[in-house]
Amino acid sequence: MAKTYAAGLFAAALASAKFGTETVYADGTFNFSPFPTSSSSVPSAPANVPQPPAAAAAAPERPKVRNDNPRTTSAGFDPEALERGAKALREINSSKSAKQVFDVIKKQEETRQAELTAKVQEFKALQAQAETAENEHHRTRNQELVKMQEESSMRQEAARRATEEQIQAQRRQTEREKAEIERETIRVRAMAEAEGRAHEAKLAEDVNRRMLVDRANAEREKWVAAINTTFDHIGGGFRAILTDQNKLVVAVGGVTALAAGIYTTREGARVVWSYVDRILGQPSLIRESSRGKYPWSSFFSRSMSALSKGANGGSATTSEKGFGDVILHPSLEKRIQQLANATANTKAHQAPFRNMLFYGPPGTGKTMVARELARRSGLDYALMTGGDVAPLGSQAVTKIHQLFDWSKKSKKGLLLFIDEADAFLCERNKTYMSEAQRSALNALLFRTGDQSKDIVLALATNRPGDLDSAVADRIDEVIEFPLPGEDERFKLIKLYLDKYIAKAGERKPGLFSNLFKKQQQKIEIKGLTDDILREAAARTEGFSGREVAKMMASVQAAVYGSEDCVLDANLFREVVDYKVAEHQQRRKLAAADGDK
Repeated sequence: MAKTYAAGLFAAALASAKFGTETVYADGTFNFSPFPTSSSSVPSAPANVPQPPAAAAAAPERPKVRNDNPRTTSAGFDPEALERGAKALREINSSKSAKQVFDVIKKQEETRQAELTAKVQEFKALQAQAETAENEHHRTRNQELVKMQEESSMRQEAARRATEEQIQAQRRQTEREKAEIERETIRVRAMAEAEGRAHEAKLAEDVNRRMLVDRANAEREKWVAAINTTFDHIGGGFRAILTDQNKLVVAVGGVTALAAGIYTTREGARVVWSYVDRILGQPSLIRESSRGKYPWSSFFSRSMSALSKGANGGSATTSEKGFGDVILHPSLEKRIQQLANATANTKAHQAPFRNMLFYGPPGTGKTMVARELARRSGLDYALMTGGDVAPLGSQAVTKIHQLFDWSKKSKKGLLLFIDEADAFLCERNKTYMSEAQRSALNALLFRTGDQSKDIVLALATNRPGDLDSAVADRIDEVIEFPLPGEDERFKLIKLYLDKYIAKAGERKPGLFSNLFKKQQQKIEIKGLTDDILREAAARTEGFSGREVAKMMASVQAAVYGSEDCVLDANLFREVVDYKVAEHQQRRKLAAADGDK
């Protein structure tokens, strides 16, 4: 190791001797600086490394040094310095601190290399910073150029638009002036034509007025002459009758005979028509019937029905499923259907009919079920009300017998439906029952004492317990009509929604219905779902079928009262709330009357 350091120190001494940076004398004291000077801090390139062409061209040639020292060679090399270096190397090698000297030299070399590396990095950082600044300057300049180009383009576009707007404004001004000129021309022409027509009309009016005045004068003179002539003839006739007694008697007899003939003819026709009406016509107790009022009226009704069906394509107006506009509980509907089938089979086998009693709260569909029952059984039906019997007084018995006689003339068989039967079929021991009502009840009991093959008696009442025991004995089938449940009310709401709202603007099928009736406005339904209808069905607890129908009619009236004729969920809920509150108020009033 010592030999290696010694060789390095020797090389350093040679370099010092060559470049003249330090002078060491072999015969003097040891005065060798271990640290190189600044002039020797930058190493020279090795001889075997090729130099760049530019550097070689830039480097000037060194002048030849004159050797004035005879102890040196012509190249400037001093051998004494080499000797002094060798001597110093031997002294260092023999010294005890040779290793420390070489360590110091090594650390100095490492420090110098680190400083060179830091300077290189600092130079690169400065170079990169300069490049970044230059790039930022170019970028800023480019942005300014782009901004200037955009501003120039905007100014050009603004100038172009201003020019176009000016041209358009001038064009519009020209068109306005042209239109104004045309309007003025048309106005002047119209005024001229109007003045001409007014002048012509004035001339024609004057001519017509003169013609009308002349014509009216001629007509007046003609009528005055005719009236004078007529009165002259009448006056002459009266004078002749009054002066001639025979003519006076003939005139008075003729007038008397004419008056007597007119009165006799009128009264005779009235008597004959009352007789025909009593024999062939419908009894006065009947409010509604599927039969015509007279035998020939059924022919006309069937003809009109056939024509209406032909105009409608032969489609039936009533569905074979269900019972028209009444919704029943499934068990009750099944029983009514069985009764309809049994009644139809009874008629086919010529067996006696069975009488029925329908009871339940008002508006539960008893009348509509009776009508539908008669239709499904293939029978005619007639509807009367018990309240019509009491005002008849002593004629009630006669009218009851006429009613049953008329009912027996039906070839199909007839279902006689008596609504509010408890009005005259109540218990006969009631103190307020008149003698005429008892007689009418006895007449009905007499005509229904035996089973009939021509008449089905169907009674409807809200209070079955008030019926006379003899009337109850003649009943074969007793059917209760309760208030509709929630499912039935939901079906009723959907039924009347379709009838009163969805089909409100549609024309009814018929031959002449589309000719004389005005087209109704259709109702638009928005946002009314089945959930809302079920909510309404749940809230209308205790409603009868008639009350549900009236509620939907109120919904229709509310829609027609609105501006846009649209039914939405809010309007529907509002009407339902109102009808529910009204129903509850009626129940409170009824409960208050019951307590009194």
